[in-house]
Amino acid sequence: MEHPGGKGRVRVGVVVFPGSNCEYDTVHALEHLPEAEPYYLWHKDRDLGGADCIVLPGGFSYGDYLRTGAIARFSPIMQEVAAFARDGGLVLGICNGFQILAEGHLLAGALLRNRSLKFICHAQHLRVERVDTPFTSRFRVGQVIQIPVNHNEGNWTGGPDGQSGVEDRGLVVFRYCDEEGSVTPSANPNGAEGNVAGIIDEGGTVLGMMPHPERVSEAILGGTDGLSVFGSMIDHVLLGRC
Repeated sequence: MEHPGGKGRVRVGVVVFPGSNCEYDTVHALEHLPEAEPYYLWHKDRDLGGADCIVLPGGFSYGDYLRTGAIARFSPIMQEVAAFARDGGLVLGICNGFQILAEGHLLAGALLRNRSLKFICHAQHLRVERVDTPFTSRFRVGQVIQIPVNHNEGNWTGGPDGQSGVEDRGLVVFRYCDEEGSVTPSANPNGAEGNVAGIIDEGGTVLGMMPHPERVSEAILGGTDGLSVFGSMIDHVLLGRC
């Protein structure tokens, strides 16, 4: 698959599954970064089209049948995404994308039904725990940002390793918090262990997050905190070319 574009731009493949509904928002957000060249990848593709980064967007892949992400992980494109990740390629999974990465064992733990057993959709404060990742270099440690949540199964659990295993390895990147940055039960929208909102893999190149950065990537929508996630990815690729 060929996607001709500007010389030197960072190619970002946005994967579309049947039921995805945030792919257009994601591409629109990336188009605010002049160095980025976003394009779509179909779930049946077996070629990533020369991607520098991959984004698995939010939505309801395959109608969320069985479990969220459980069918999408077997899509042909995910074989290529997994190989790309193993080779050190940057992969960002947003909401349903996070669920797919967990189901595919590219990230630790699993995403369960929200504690309330209700769908949630609202603005949410997050605390940035790490800035030494390819996805967070534009933030500060401890910075409180606001990125909306929109999910029914965002209750992260550490699984067999437990939360302590993820904490001990320093894999937590974002936590749910209040506007002052306090990580409290009342600031946890879905019951996730340790208020976990986003984690990274051991290699530091695969990030999953439940909040939607593409929805706060321009001021007219109420904020630009999300653009810093995409911008950090672009910065990392460009720095690697120097």
